This record gives sequence, structure tokens and C-alpha cells, in this order.
Amino acid sequence: MTNDAFVVPIKAFTIAKERLRAGGVPDVSALARTLASHVLAACAPRKVIVLSDSEEVTTFTRALDVEVVESYGTSLNEVVAGAYELLGDRYDRLIIVHGDLLRPEGLGQYRPLATVTIVADHHGTGTNVLTLPTGLDFRFAYGPDSARRHLFEARRLHIDCEVVRDSPWRFDVDEPSDLE
Repeated sequence: MTNDAFVVPIKAFTIAKERLRAGGVPDVSALARTLASHVLAACAPRKVIVLSDSEEVTTFTRALDVEVVESYGTSLNEVVAGAYELLGDRYDRLIIVHGDLLRPEGLGQYRPLATVTIVADHHGTGTNVLTLPTGLDFRFAYGPDSARRHLFEARRLHIDCEVVRDSPWRFDVDEPSDLE
């Protein structure tokens, strides 16, 4: 069995989900907290590590008995790359999952088949779950069209890669319409 861990980057609840706030969704902070707690619970019984620079998130996460790694960076790519490097000595594989999945059930039983696995969002363009072995010179490419860019990165490294487009984890919450 591979020595792996889930890595969940979580932004401070008070500033998370800017597009929901701009779209008039009420109590976005509570929604972000609820989504994150469901994702963290769904990862059980596997090891979970939260990445955050927020004291609020750290307190919330530790109350759930989940390890927190303080992360700093100006982008999600920097935060994940730093954790990937830091955790490479502890784990053979990391499963990076966003804390805003609408239906995270079953994450803890997830067993990817390919060396690199990308679970695309419901648009088919974003990366909601990214599984990869540690120790690679992998360049993270979160942002617009990240699923395609992560696929190209695996190809650049000549690594077997699978893109999953029909997973229940394809539904994340970024826009008010994602709540429908």
C-alpha cells in the first residue's frame, strides 16, 4: 500500500469564496466552513493535512484533530508547491483536494489507478482533485484551464496520467449557480 496523504488547502473563511460574496450568497463564511468540514470528514480514515495561513482555519482544523501545515504564498500554486516539497520526505503520494467540494463522500476510499490522476471540475477545465507521487519536478498550474495544464505537465514528465470527468467530486462551489 502506498504511503499517502490528503492535502487540503483552505483559505481563511472570512475571505474565502469571493465570487459567492459578490453574487450575494448569504453567510459565505459559514458555507465555506461547512464545505471544508465535509471534505475533511470524507477523507477519513486516511491521513489529512490542511494547508492554511489563517489562525481561524488552524483552530477549526485542530479541533477536528487534523494536522495543519502553515502555508504562505501569493497563489494556490505556491502554497501547494511548498507543501509538496515539504511533505515529500514523509509521503510517497499526495492527493490534493479542494475544500469546497459539494459531494466529497468516498474520498477516504479513493484508490487512483494512474500515476497522476486529475479529477476535473464539472466544466471539465478545473482540477478539483490531483493525485501524484512525491519527488517529481511537477509544476502546479491551478487557475484557468488547470486540468489541461496539469495533464500537459504529466506528459512533460513522461508520467502515466488519467483525467476523470465523471466523478461526484467534479462539483465544487465557486459561483452562486454551483449551489443549485
